[in-house]
Amino acid sequence: MVGMLLGSLFGGAISDRYGKRPMLLVCLCLQAVCGPAPAALPHPLFFLAVRCLTGLCCCCINISSFSLAVEWTPPSGRLWSSAFLPFCFSLGTMGVAPLAWLSSTWTSLHLAMGLPLLVCLPLFFCIPESPRWLLLKKKAALLDRYRQNSAADKQCINLLLDSAWTDLQKAAEAQQVLQDRGHTPSDTVLLKHPTILLRLFTMSYLSAVSALTYYGICMNVGSFGVDVYSAQFFSGLSETPCLLIPLVRLGRRALSVLTLLLSSASCFLSLLLSMLDAPPEITMTLALLGKLCILASIFISVLYSIELFPTMVRQRCVSLVNLSFRVGCLVNSLVPPNPNGAISLVAMLVYSSGPLLGCALCLLLPETSDVPLPDSVEECERQPRPRLPTLSAIQWPRKLLSSQTGKAAAEPAEKEEANTHSGFI
Repeated sequence: MVGMLLGSLFGGAISDRYGKRPMLLVCLCLQAVCGPAPAALPHPLFFLAVRCLTGLCCCCINISSFSLAVEWTPPSGRLWSSAFLPFCFSLGTMGVAPLAWLSSTWTSLHLAMGLPLLVCLPLFFCIPESPRWLLLKKKAALLDRYRQNSAADKQCINLLLDSAWTDLQKAAEAQQVLQDRGHTPSDTVLLKHPTILLRLFTMSYLSAVSALTYYGICMNVGSFGVDVYSAQFFSGLSETPCLLIPLVRLGRRALSVLTLLLSSASCFLSLLLSMLDAPPEITMTLALLGKLCILASIFISVLYSIELFPTMVRQRCVSLVNLSFRVGCLVNSLVPPNPNGAISLVAMLVYSSGPLLGCALCLLLPETSDVPLPDSVEECERQPRPRLPTLSAIQWPRKLLSSQTGKAAAEPAEKEEANTHSGFI
């Protein structure tokens, strides 16, 4: 967890400076060495150092692979690419269970987990660099070489760069408008704005609570009274439905509230049934349902954070939110279990009450789905504000559907622009 915290602090800056592909390849090579290394030299301090380096590499690999997958996908399919990566992560989590069952010792388990990466390592050198990064760094020669691979590659790169160039132009225009008005607020001034502070606090809290709940259940998956290998397999299987999140059309705010509420209810019911000596299979099922819901909330919050902050401070705010997530992971690793190996009562209360408070904080945020990314604080304040529920809200879904139908017929160009921004996220 310390290694992943360090990776979240420096991974983004390093990839922006030297490129996502070099950082990905270096971290993959380091991890290929770190995988079997503890089996060759089983010393406690060496093991801790290798695990710290592995965590750093894992975080940098996640940052680079997510960025490259999203940036090499056309705008209409980028939401699916960002959902497919966590699905593959779940498959890897499921694969650990049979590997551990077949391994007689922990050293053989390390060798078995490091072998797939060693075998597939040459394939990763075929991964191309980010076209947006090449455009920003003015590396036209490499872009032309990518275009010459095939006609399909040329068409794809032109489409991706057109989208990137449009985003760069809009950011430059927003900056020019601020300069024409005679004031260009610094990042520090913008971060002190009440709207930005409220959103930053809310998203940071949601990230920390999500990390506590998700990793709390992952680390204690063998504490529910079920065979540890079966528990590990079903722990990974419970995350696979997250692949279907792009099909849910509830909006960022509503979906965040729903997933946090379901996670809180599932963890609370799991705690209640465990105190009543219910069958361990039911207790674990409810806990894993809570983990699935909190994972869906994490997936949504990544998109939500990008859409809530203006362009000038977006990257810094997203980095602070990610830092809160890693701090939550680190704190969770220090929570001691009960003497009998089960999850402590205090920990389960935190896992169930934390997301519940997050639901209340989400009600203070605006809805950002199908809305262009804000370039200034003024545009953030013009985003749809949350309203308190009233009796007339019962008719709201029907009115919204008819309103959207009318707008779709009257303003097709405007809807197309909004969908482009949503797909890019």
